Amino acid sequence: MATAARNVANLQATMLESYLVAMARAVERSIEGAIDALLSRDEARASSLFLLEPRINEMEVVMDDHAVRLLREGGLADAQLRHIVAALKINNDLERMGDLAVNIGQRTIALAQMPPIEPPPELAPMTGAVRAMVGRSLGSLVHRDLGLAQEVLETEESVDSFRDRIFGRLMVAMREDATRIGPHVQYLLATRHLERIADHTTNIAEDVVFWLRGLDIRHGRLREAEIAEPLEPAERF
Repeated sequence: MATAARNVANLQATMLESYLVAMARAVERSIEGAIDALLSRDEARASSLFLLEPRINEMEVVMDDHAVRLLREGGLADAQLRHIVAALKINNDLERMGDLAVNIGQRTIALAQMPPIEPPPELAPMTGAVRAMVGRSLGSLVHRDLGLAQEVLETEESVDSFRDRIFGRLMVAMREDATRIGPHVQYLLATRHLERIADHTTNIAEDVVFWLRGLDIRHGRLREAEIAEPLEPAERF
């Protein structure tokens, strides 16, 4: 009986991870599409993002339901509880990242209706940094890689720096030429959405550390030496 129960528990744990990975891949595609649309002002590509949003929302509900079912069964070890708690938190961050990708799409559609202007020169490198953070945070989740999680945490300040430089540049541009306030505002909003995506990737990296190490490193409570210790395979159900 014990073996049969453990086999069922292992299957449930595998399903939890599968749901989360599938959602992560969908969100990553949505963000990639949103960034590509923004940089090229591609209205059609931006509009296609709305088709993926309902799927991501549905995946969030399925993930939550499965995790709650596991918690309701009880009898879980600490590592198993951390796994479920981290999955629930990451699930919420992924859903918000999907929403932000759609928000970027909305900014792109608005820009396509306005007279073209040159985007801020910092926008392309900022999107590159955000793409890298998304890829690494999801890689840390899929591959249980603390090194990738650490890289995400180390990149956050560079994204904030790009945001500040873009905001400063656009505020000056709007004061100098009021006729282009419309597109400048859209770039301001898109930059804010990108920065929020980066914030969510940081949350995911922190939750991966919590799951695998049992360390709460939120709010700057970072213990790099402990995070970098050799990692034993994370316990499954």
